[in-house]
Amino acid sequence: MRSLPYWRLSGFYFFYFAVIGAFAPYWSLYLQSLGFSALQIGVLMSLLLFTRIFSPAAWGWLADHMGKRVRVVQIAAASGLLSFCGFFLGESFAWVFFVMLSMSFFWSASLPLMEAITLSHLGERTDKYGRIRSWGSVGFVLAVVGIGYFLQSVEIIWLLWIILGLKFGILIFSYQIPEKEIINYTAGLHTVRQICLRPEVMAFLIASLLMLFAHGAYYTFFSIYLVEHGYDKGFVGWLWATGVICEIGIFFIMPWLMRHFSLKHILIFSFACAILRFLLIGQGVEWPLNIVFAQVLHAATYGAHHIAAMMVIHQFFHGRHQAKGQAIYTSIAYGLGGALGAISSGYTWDWLGAETTFFISAAAALTGMILIAWKMKPFSHQ
Repeated sequence: MRSLPYWRLSGFYFFYFAVIGAFAPYWSLYLQSLGFSALQIGVLMSLLLFTRIFSPAAWGWLADHMGKRVRVVQIAAASGLLSFCGFFLGESFAWVFFVMLSMSFFWSASLPLMEAITLSHLGERTDKYGRIRSWGSVGFVLAVVGIGYFLQSVEIIWLLWIILGLKFGILIFSYQIPEKEIINYTAGLHTVRQICLRPEVMAFLIASLLMLFAHGAYYTFFSIYLVEHGYDKGFVGWLWATGVICEIGIFFIMPWLMRHFSLKHILIFSFACAILRFLLIGQGVEWPLNIVFAQVLHAATYGAHHIAAMMVIHQFFHGRHQAKGQAIYTSIAYGLGGALGAISSGYTWDWLGAETTFFISAAAALTGMILIAWKMKPFSHQ
């Protein structure tokens, strides 16, 4: 990997996903400790995703205008750190809403730009992407397990200090990544709008939205759901870690999978695993082995899906459209899909119950799988 800033890119992913490892399982518990209702928690957690609807496009435009993607990542990292400090200043719903909204606006800028930066540094060596991205999963695992045990013996307020330290790590590594020149050659005769209106592209983007919608209840209420059914926080941390450990494994075998299976078939398999996973969580929470197996399926529902999606975006949007394609994918899938999933799960959790909420997640994954099978072409990543 000569000339590739492997460890600097990997270090950024490590701290970025370590923050997610602190947020995804435990932030809802912190919000619950402040006395917020399930609907309020759903609304607050959705802000992390809602800002991805418009923020990536805004930051992507700024990066294109400046011609310096890394500089924009540095600005976002510093601003996100400062915004997070607002949590130490108040605990009312309105204040937490404002701080989460501002922090999320800066937070959502980094990842799509980092994906574009990483793929630019890789060039033709896209098979190395999984190795670099796997360090993000390592950071997630260490954070989710360590924090789970730590919170067994300390007050939940300590979560704020842990996340603050991890955000400093993001800021430090953002200044270690070298800028990569944006090659301004044509991506063909099609505009971004024309590419997005192609049936297979529309099907892929809508299916991606449905996949992240399906995960909305999981990311928002999974920890609360398990704790309410008698699981201790340390075990909950290990359950989250189990999913991401399996995700790391899939990152390393994805080059082999992509040589033997088309991206379409990998995506179909990941959606099928999502259907099974959410049915298991909703119907079998009383049996720990069911929940452990559901977490193993994270390797497919996130790991395989994510890398296959990155390669599909790389195929659909290349050249001068690469960063825009990443922003569009992030906005539609993680932004709109994730936000709708989090907010709707807040409603259904109270009114219809956890079982029905996860059944809706499985139904959304089924719809996404049908779209991929119906409209997408079975091309490879080559």
